[in-house]
Amino acid sequence: MRGGFAAVALAALSSPALAQESAPSFDRPGISFSTDTLPRGAFAWEQGLPDFERDREGGARRTLYSANTNLRLGLSDRVELQLSGSPYNRLRERDADGRRSRHGAGDTGLALKAALPSAHEAFSWAVLAGVAAASGDREFSNGATQYTLGTTLGYDFDERLSGALYFNLDRSDGLNTWTWSPSLSLALNDRIAVYVEAGVSRQDHASTTSVAGGGVTWMATPRVQLDASFDVGLDRDSPDLTGGIGASFYFD
Repeated sequence: MRGGFAAVALAALSSPALAQESAPSFDRPGISFSTDTLPRGAFAWEQGLPDFERDREGGARRTLYSANTNLRLGLSDRVELQLSGSPYNRLRERDADGRRSRHGAGDTGLALKAALPSAHEAFSWAVLAGVAAASGDREFSNGATQYTLGTTLGYDFDERLSGALYFNLDRSDGLNTWTWSPSLSLALNDRIAVYVEAGVSRQDHASTTSVAGGGVTWMATPRVQLDASFDVGLDRDSPDLTGGIGASFYFD
């Protein structure tokens, strides 16, 4: 599916021997996660190099750089364990009073992801349930424990084109945040894929935010994916620009 789609394309369009050595889909980049899980005992490391968020309000500009990390371990052929966090963040702010820069660690999350059975070869789906502790430095922490439950529904239209729908609920400090995101992915060849996506989020007692964008993935080897992505805010309450570059590695 969309997350790490080039990995699936490489396996589908290459020789059988190469396909067996190829990685399952990675969960980065993009808003949603892939419907693939890692085989039992396999491990994946997905790293932002960095990811960023930029926003401007009035005369002030704020840019956040984050080394987002996701570590995945296959527990069975359909269930995996994930450990996520941002061990280093840097916030740069500029306003009429000058420039400021702060850095520190973000929160740490633990999640289980399960690929669910499907009666149709072209359709796949997965669920992810997790919890994130408010363990980060004050400027980079959610401030309260956050619980997450999400699902991605994927459909392969053909060997090169796939679509996905992502739904997610976050609950923290008594507030719910609902997010949904549609996306389309296209394999340009056996190593490069592109995707487009949109995302809408709504938090209790807050305005709806919406973004749209896309990205590209490149399988540098059957086990190493490089990525670049961006999303543009579509309303005044959304960040002006989010995205990043990253690398993902597969080990078995």
